[in-house]
Amino acid sequence: MVIALLFAVALLGPLIQPYDPNANDYDAISASASLSHPLGTDALGRDVLSRLIAGARPSMIGAIVVVVLATAVGTAIALFSAWFGGWVDALVSRVLDFLMSFPALLLAFMAVSLFGPGLVAPVIAISIHFTPYFSKIIRGAALRERGLSYVAAAQVLGFSGLFIARRHLLPNVAPLILVQSAMTFGYAMLNLAALAYLGLGVQPPAADWGLLIATGQQGLLEGHPLEALSGCAMVLISVFAFTVLGQQLASRFGVRR
Repeated sequence: MVIALLFAVALLGPLIQPYDPNANDYDAISASASLSHPLGTDALGRDVLSRLIAGARPSMIGAIVVVVLATAVGTAIALFSAWFGGWVDALVSRVLDFLMSFPALLLAFMAVSLFGPGLVAPVIAISIHFTPYFSKIIRGAALRERGLSYVAAAQVLGFSGLFIARRHLLPNVAPLILVQSAMTFGYAMLNLAALAYLGLGVQPPAADWGLLIATGQQGLLEGHPLEALSGCAMVLISVFAFTVLGQQLASRFGVRR
């Protein structure tokens, strides 16, 4: 229900925002919570609730793209590595280990230098960061499936490796892919918010949960904590919800991660 609500807010944001999230009300700068502004206003007189709702869309879209890219690329690499095995698997494993050694923040700086600040650079950086972790987990499951007798039987019948991987290996590791995608979604949102907080993600005056934390930290020190705390709360709720979803899916499918 929480996840459904998050997606509904991201989808219907422009219809349910009480104010324009970028509209300045200079008569209500850093105003406290009231009936007209339930979460108060920021240092520029913008309604915090409206900016919180508007920030759901880039946060969710960014995480969706990260999960889709990491899932697609990571699964393809994992199946390729598991199927061919031998020196191919060893080489792929070393490349994945090399990529895992790069911190997400360093990748983000590199992406920003190439694409400039905005949503694109953090999405690319975080996708690259999560892809090797995804591949490692899926590869282990695919290797176990690769050694089972039904794969050998399919080979004896003359089916190609691509057909066996698509028709048999992929469906059998699909529950693990689903679990890992749910877990990755929450952490992708956390990373996107962190990069936005550092100024590497969505740029002002656009609304984003990470930006709300960054722009609200001064208000937090001055006795106007709602902007920063509301951004923090949405990030924490999202990460918690998707983590619980991943754990419940793992329990239902009997997946060992």
